[in-house]
Amino acid sequence: MSNGGKSHGLSWFLDSKFYRIYLLPGFVFQSVVIAGGYGTGRELIEYFLQYGPLGGILGMFLVTAVIWAVVLAASYEFARVFKVYDYRSFFKKLLGPAWPIFEVCYILLLFIVLAVVGAAAGAILRDTFGIPYIVGVSVMLLGVAFLAYLGSEAIAAYMSWWSFVLYAVYAAFVIFGLSKFGPQISQIIATGDVRPGWVLSGFKYALYNLGCIAAVLFTLKDIETRGQAIVSGILSSLITIIPGFLFYLVVLSGYPEVLKVEVPAYYALTQIGSFLLLAAYEVVLFGTLIETGTGFIHAVNERLAGYFKEKDKVLTLAHRGFIALGMVLLSIAMSRFGLIGLIAKGYGTISWGFFVAHVLPLLTIGLVMIARAGGQKA
Repeated sequence: MSNGGKSHGLSWFLDSKFYRIYLLPGFVFQSVVIAGGYGTGRELIEYFLQYGPLGGILGMFLVTAVIWAVVLAASYEFARVFKVYDYRSFFKKLLGPAWPIFEVCYILLLFIVLAVVGAAAGAILRDTFGIPYIVGVSVMLLGVAFLAYLGSEAIAAYMSWWSFVLYAVYAAFVIFGLSKFGPQISQIIATGDVRPGWVLSGFKYALYNLGCIAAVLFTLKDIETRGQAIVSGILSSLITIIPGFLFYLVVLSGYPEVLKVEVPAYYALTQIGSFLLLAAYEVVLFGTLIETGTGFIHAVNERLAGYFKEKDKVLTLAHRGFIALGMVLLSIAMSRFGLIGLIAKGYGTISWGFFVAHVLPLLTIGLVMIARAGGQKA
């Protein structure tokens, strides 16, 4: 009886206005970012730890978290003011005829991320359970296609519930890791090692992950005021960066050897020595990889649904499934490039595209448009 009460209470909370305004956008942003952003730990090495243990922390909080908070708050407010809840509508309003620039960047990022999460899934199942690499890649990406087929409500529910499971396993990972390696981690940070490049790297990490805004727009319809948009944007940044930081601390215990490891999360878990925790983390990460891939594909489906609606047509569930399956099959082929190469070269290149297509115009033209729209309403 009590379990039913708790379940009912949690369901009520997830349906509440407070949750949908302030927390759901952050959980969806985190869900889409995490697998391509730090779920394997390789991204944390590439964009933070290689600039020194302290340099990485500075890059996370003084650069990435600040940029995310500012740009997400402005994006949420822009979506609220102009009622644009898919990326096609959003960027047509912001960029006018030049809006396809964002779409090109987004599609490129989508395939890179799907290839990254596919490669990560293949490496994880191969290293942990001895399952052939291509089987892990295929199972994960077919799961993405199926969830994308189910549509918005199923995706939002899956991402919400899975985020709680993810936080629980992350908490166990961090507690075990810090309890075992705490003094070692403190000594490493105390060296104060900061290497040149941490500012630019934190900037690039923030930029490529901001492409995930396309997957968040469908959750913003309950935001009604500017204050809500700003607070929600700041919370989205914190909800996303804090698990990454805690994860970073545990991975840091293997510094500097961990710099060359393909899946640092797996390396850290084997050092902790708990097979149960290792298995739980791999299962949760696998589900999170599915979340990330689904979020990216769903954004494309929502963009196409908006286009079909303008033509008085409907994007059916079958259409959504076929679109997802096509993207997944191409990504399976791309995943053969390997995790390290995809993260090092693919993400770094696409970052500047999002700066030109999203961040720069939003924080200049976009803010002027918001101000003018507010003045006209007044």
